[in-house]
Amino acid sequence: MSFRKDQFFKENGVSNIHVSGIELSNYSESELKKLWRDTLMNGMHGICFSMYEDGQEPGDKITKEQVERRIKIIKPFTKWVRSFSCIEGNEFVPEMAHKHGLKTMVGAWLSDDLEKNEEEIIALIKLAKEGFVNIAAVGNEVLYRNDLTLEQLIVYMQRVKAAVPQVNVGYVDAYYEFSVHPDLIKNSDVILSNCYPYWEGTSIGYANSHMKAMFDQTLNAAARHGKKVIITETGWPSRGESLKAADASTINAMKYFIDTQKWSRDNGVDLFYFSSFDESWKKGDEGEVGAYWGGLWDKNELLKF
Repeated sequence: MSFRKDQFFKENGVSNIHVSGIELSNYSESELKKLWRDTLMNGMHGICFSMYEDGQEPGDKITKEQVERRIKIIKPFTKWVRSFSCIEGNEFVPEMAHKHGLKTMVGAWLSDDLEKNEEEIIALIKLAKEGFVNIAAVGNEVLYRNDLTLEQLIVYMQRVKAAVPQVNVGYVDAYYEFSVHPDLIKNSDVILSNCYPYWEGTSIGYANSHMKAMFDQTLNAAARHGKKVIITETGWPSRGESLKAADASTINAMKYFIDTQKWSRDNGVDLFYFSSFDESWKKGDEGEVGAYWGGLWDKNELLKF
C-alpha cells in the first residue's frame, strides 16, 4: 500500500478521534524497548510472513528450507501466519506453518496478468484441498491497484469457494474499499481489511485511534451482512521518509506495535501485524520506508529492538 489523496479520513495528519495508547513521555527509550519485547513475548494473533532475504525479490524461487527456518523463528510468538502468494516457494509457507502448529491465512496474488492468476488460483485450491488453508484470501489490494474489475475478482472468489466450500474465503484490501463495494462483502465469508494510519499521514499520537476508526468503518459495512472483520495488515515503519504528520522512526514503530497489540487483545479483534522480517526489495516500490516496514525482525532475522 502507498499514499492516496482520496482516503476517507482527511484531517491533515490528525484524526478527529481521541488519543489512545501508551504515552511516550512516560518511557525512556530503554523502557520502551523492554515494553516492546514484553508485548512480543506475550504473543500475537497473527503476523504477515516475509519471504525474501537480502538480494531476493518476488519472482525468485524460494526453498522450503528457507521458509521453514523463518517459520521456526516466528512460531513462538504467533498463532497465525498470513502468506501472499501460492507459487514460487510461497506454497511452502502454509505447509511449514501447519507442520509447526500454526494456522494460516493463505493468499493468491492476483494482478492484471491473467495467466499468472490462473496459476495462483489452481495452487490455492490445491493447498486448501491438502488441508493447509484455514482462510483463503483471494487477491490482495487488487481493486486498490485497479488491476481487475470487481466482477473479475468476484468470479475468482466464487471459484475458490465452490472448489473448497469447507474453507472461509475472503479478499484483502484497504478498509474503505468494503464501504464502496457491498457486493464484495456479500461474496466474502470473512472481511479482510488493511488499516494503515501511516499511509494517511497520521501523527503517532493519533495513530491508534485512527486505526480503530478504520476498523470501525469496515465493521459497520460488514455488520449489515453479519460478516466478521479481520485486520489483515497494520504496522509502522522504523526508518525512512515521513508522510505529512506520520514520522518513520524506531520509537514510533515500537509504540504502534505495543498499542495495536494491546487494543486487539482487549477488544477481541483478530489482527495480523505487518510484518515479520524487513525486506530490502520493497524499497523500490515504496521508498526507503518499504525496506523497514514494520518488521519485528531485521533483514538478518534478528529482533529489531
